Amino acid sequence: MSKAACQSFIYGTAWKKEATTALVELAVRSGFRAVDTANQAKHYSEQLVGDALANLAACGISRDQLWLQTKFTPVDGQDHRLPYDPEADLGTQVKQSFASSLEHLRADYVDSYLLHGPYHYPALGAEDFEVWRAMEEIYKSGAAKSIGISNVNIQQMEMLVSRSAIKPMMVQNRCFANRGWDKAVRDFCRRHAIHYQGFSLLTANPQVLHHARIREIAGRCSVTPAQIIFRFAYQIGMIPLTGTTDEGHMKMDLGIFGFELSAEDMTFIENIDRS
Repeated sequence: MSKAACQSFIYGTAWKKEATTALVELAVRSGFRAVDTANQAKHYSEQLVGDALANLAACGISRDQLWLQTKFTPVDGQDHRLPYDPEADLGTQVKQSFASSLEHLRADYVDSYLLHGPYHYPALGAEDFEVWRAMEEIYKSGAAKSIGISNVNIQQMEMLVSRSAIKPMMVQNRCFANRGWDKAVRDFCRRHAIHYQGFSLLTANPQVLHHARIREIAGRCSVTPAQIIFRFAYQIGMIPLTGTTDEGHMKMDLGIFGFELSAEDMTFIENIDRS
């Protein structure tokens, strides 16, 4: 895949712990060219992603062949291993975290930098905009090729787009079938040319994977139910994430580009489990 096309499927590195390096290398060798991480030692091992990237570069897969995304995580989402001074102002925290990320990843830029989650709910607050302004400065410096936000609702998205100087370019949300696969945020992103990334597509929807109609569609397409869900996500305009640790599943996940779902199948899946 080209670097532009590689955004079509992202390998997620959450909860991989000491296996992170080996799994990122395996994912890239299996065909993934986009990797997601975060500067949040509680759930990610960002430095081990950097080790994997160094190993891959030594084997001929250079940084410029990959699409790399990391995140700034507020203090409430961290454990004691903070990548910034918690007593510093939020803008300084963002700068310190970003500098730490570049050091961990052995990179001089990332392709995407996300606010891991807002400080306030259900609307945004002053802290969110303070962090966003610091992220805008990183974007303007060229060290992040795009900026965005994760774990966000439609009200927060509307506020961020209407009140920010530089609009978000990426959104990453968990998708539940019984909530319409986050339809309100997805539709908003489409209207504003924002790339939408969907995670937990399988783990948040086990009932969908076992649905008789999904199994029928999978059989007709000679693929697995998981491939049907990932293909649906891609076809509806999402960039899916997977965090599989199985090499066979990695290759099957990337096989979603080899078939297409019908309009009828797409309508059924989009509305599944909403009764």
